Amino acid sequence: MSELLLRAGEWETVDPASASWRYLSFHVDRIGDLVQRETADNEVALVVLGGTCTVESEGEIWQLGGRATVFDGMPWALYLPRDTSYTVSGAAELGICAALAEERFEPRAIMPADVEIEVRGSGNATRQINHIVKPDFPAQRLLVVEVFTPAGNWSSYPPHKHDEDRPPEEVVLEEVYYYRTRREPPGAFAVQRLYSPEHGTDITATVRDSDLMLVPWGYHTTCAAHGYDLYYLNALAGDRRSMAAADDPALAWIRPAWAELAPDPRVPLVKP
Repeated sequence: MSELLLRAGEWETVDPASASWRYLSFHVDRIGDLVQRETADNEVALVVLGGTCTVESEGEIWQLGGRATVFDGMPWALYLPRDTSYTVSGAAELGICAALAEERFEPRAIMPADVEIEVRGSGNATRQINHIVKPDFPAQRLLVVEVFTPAGNWSSYPPHKHDEDRPPEEVVLEEVYYYRTRREPPGAFAVQRLYSPEHGTDITATVRDSDLMLVPWGYHTTCAAHGYDLYYLNALAGDRRSMAAADDPALAWIRPAWAELAPDPRVPLVKP
């Protein structure tokens, strides 16, 4: 389990070498001054988790941010192509989502108004999906969404997987879950399950603020503890511009049953 669930304070960066996969990297960059960064051979999405910053690259300037925490507003993000130098100044916390890329696309800012909100599920499986880098976004491999799950609700339910290449039903995607919780009340947690009979994996674990889960394979689902709203940032990467996933056939029966349930009125938790 320690190879897939990384505890807050015990990890800094996940990359293809450390995760034993092909493309995806992730880390959190906490900016307090002017810093110089390089995308190298990755396409990169900078997602502002909190604070504000100015990014400069190749003669362009972007002002990003405005939410104090992920629970205080819609996201700002910036897509940068491979082989790009950039500087960041200000006071901000950035989720750096990256994927190895051979192609080079244009830089593009993603403002809150650009982010599609999807209310997914019903009853106590209702959650909010904020689509930041979608399959139709001009990028090679990188995909990014953030998910808000109200206290007591299930998310990514029914459990699904994306570890077989059989489009359009399913594609292969590497994925990370970066969890954040509200500071008050203290004690926040959620439960994450990741299981794959093919790989001999069945993990059910307590996750807390700033933990990170690697999802190289298998079905996965999350439940927010009663009393504690949950946020997670998903970065994904694969060879296809798709997020097609396959439900666990033993639990997929729930989808038609949702027609009899109203969506949770708390969702969306965060609005423009």
